[in-house]
Amino acid sequence: MQRKVEQTAGALLGLGIGSGERVAVYLPKQPEAVFSLFGAAAAGACFVPINPLLKPRQVAYILTHCDVKILITSAARLASLVGICDACPNLHTIVLVEDQVPEAASSIPQRLIGRTAFYNLCDANLAPHHRIHTDMAAILYTSGSTGNPKGVVLSHRNMVAGAHSVASYLDNSSVDRLLVLLPLSFDAGLSQLTTTFLVGATAVLMDYLLPRDVPRAVVRYGITGLAAVPSLWNQLKDLEWPVQAKQLLRYITNTGGAMPAATTRALQQILPSTDIFLMYGLTEAFRSTYLQPNQVNARPHSIGKAIPGAEILVINAAGSECAPNEPGELVHCGILVSQGYWNDPDETAKRFRPCPQSSLENASTKLAVWSGDQVRKDDEGYLYFISRDDQMIKTSGYRVSPTEIEDIIHGTGLITEAVAMGLPHAALGQAILLVITPARGLQVDDTLKNSVWRHCRTELPNFMVPAIVIGRDTLPYTANGKIDRRILAEQYQTMFQDNPP
Repeated sequence: MQRKVEQTAGALLGLGIGSGERVAVYLPKQPEAVFSLFGAAAAGACFVPINPLLKPRQVAYILTHCDVKILITSAARLASLVGICDACPNLHTIVLVEDQVPEAASSIPQRLIGRTAFYNLCDANLAPHHRIHTDMAAILYTSGSTGNPKGVVLSHRNMVAGAHSVASYLDNSSVDRLLVLLPLSFDAGLSQLTTTFLVGATAVLMDYLLPRDVPRAVVRYGITGLAAVPSLWNQLKDLEWPVQAKQLLRYITNTGGAMPAATTRALQQILPSTDIFLMYGLTEAFRSTYLQPNQVNARPHSIGKAIPGAEILVINAAGSECAPNEPGELVHCGILVSQGYWNDPDETAKRFRPCPQSSLENASTKLAVWSGDQVRKDDEGYLYFISRDDQMIKTSGYRVSPTEIEDIIHGTGLITEAVAMGLPHAALGQAILLVITPARGLQVDDTLKNSVWRHCRTELPNFMVPAIVIGRDTLPYTANGKIDRRILAEQYQTMFQDNPP
């Protein structure tokens, strides 16, 4: 592994990559992707992982936005980029992980280099560019709820500190074997690699086709640690897990959204010997909070407390720290806070501001990331996620958390996924739409929708009860596996304008 990373670094230097210049990696989860990412960092360049599920137009935006000089990809993916590389004027070289250059790529204006020729460029006499801990190491593009994705700039210090923090509370060691299901372009997926390398553990890269492939892979590869987004956990909880998988898994954890309490309880039944770490994080600070497994039964809705090396504050609209159980914005201070958004000073100024009332050393000169997430902190300091500020539903003069509605629906056991959203309504300001997918063995019909709606009437106050329940077989997802709420909102935007309930 180290030899391949060093070879890749040497070859990139042989191509003339400059200090801090961007190297994009557009590959599925395969060893060459890992060598390329860390080889770029070792050379003193900056790596930009591109989710392999992105379409050519989205890839072109990233390549252009962060001024990529070298792209490392596969022949199959290169064929899909024909016609768009012309729009990336500073992209001077494309490296393929195969030797064969596809015939369709002959029209691409950039220099094309196959795998063997690339590694032949490696020169042991070329020293990597000198970098310090605060220099840029990576740019991770967030999926974003609106508009184009933003490039979050991570320093070498961010990456190393994040690895130490996560490895410490997950108690990772060299005996661990982590199944990497998450994209390497996703902060949590990349974090699995950095923690693995830090402690000398094993990372098993996997692009699964079906959820049932995951428990099988746990057995096949002797997996001890598994992270997934809630949408996948919602499906995995309904599967039969082999006995050996239950014995192997030391811990599981979530990322990319709050875990429904009903899903957590189901996983506890399926995996009684496995520790469950409920986590919260944002790309702008890598990770933020975690709940210790011994607190999951007592606080199944909590996102826990700050991870090592972070300080988490809850700040109200007046800029003061909130009283216990007072809702406010989650503000993350400390060494894990990234350097802002690439080439976007306006958005950086909005989200990255000085630490308020922080106890961290020299906090007044440090930046914090203001998450835009509404949370509350209880009397014992445990945090609870309420909603993204831009997803809060404003109906009949109330502010309603979609997460609270969704968690109630998951408790029925009738659904796999639930999305509550507020849509424009002339009388109410917003009316609540609930979109569900059926649990395994059930189908979308009026009986299911009526059962869910009656449960809402029983468990929720009137102003929180959805006006309409829509059933679907599937939901749209982002490239990182999260439910794409933006697409759903666009699809149903005029529902209450055209047909008010």
